[in-house]
Amino acid sequence: MLGAGVGSASAQSFMPTGGLSTQPVGHYEFCQRTPQECAKMNQARPVELTRPLWAKIVEVNNLVNTMVTPRTDMEMWGVEEYWSYPVNGYGDCEDYVLEKRRRLIQAGVPASNLLITVVRQPNGDGHAVLTVSTNMGDFVLDNLEPRVLAWTETDYQFLKRQSARHAGMWVSIDDGRNVLVGSVSSNR
Repeated sequence: MLGAGVGSASAQSFMPTGGLSTQPVGHYEFCQRTPQECAKMNQARPVELTRPLWAKIVEVNNLVNTMVTPRTDMEMWGVEEYWSYPVNGYGDCEDYVLEKRRRLIQAGVPASNLLITVVRQPNGDGHAVLTVSTNMGDFVLDNLEPRVLAWTETDYQFLKRQSARHAGMWVSIDDGRNVLVGSVSSNR
């Protein structure tokens, strides 16, 4: 992974983002409860992906994936959507993401390079992953996948993510990697 030079990172290595998008309701409510998590950020350049940083990213992904047991918000909180850090070792996808983000910030990665991202799984379900923006491209930490992958190596359709300028704002992702048949003709 790190054997390739930075010069080999193509534009496709980075998620093409668009304009402002809607903030997920669960994230909005999380921001209301913990406003310090959703403030304006000093946008840093993509973090340099060194071997030690790659090792830390993989370590955090593995640690959180193994220390948290999946449980839905309905099972934990009695509501459809409630973003929080893992509670008593349980959580859903957003909880994994928040914990991974917190641990990588503690390890020195700038918050503006750790972006909560909303995707659509191949089965159509919504899902949240953490995107790490590096000088070698955008990488995804996911509780459904043990490996840290380049965003282009996943089977997800990327919809939106946090803005690198403000943790409480979201931007669209122009995921044109594959055309999904998602429209219905009106000629029926």
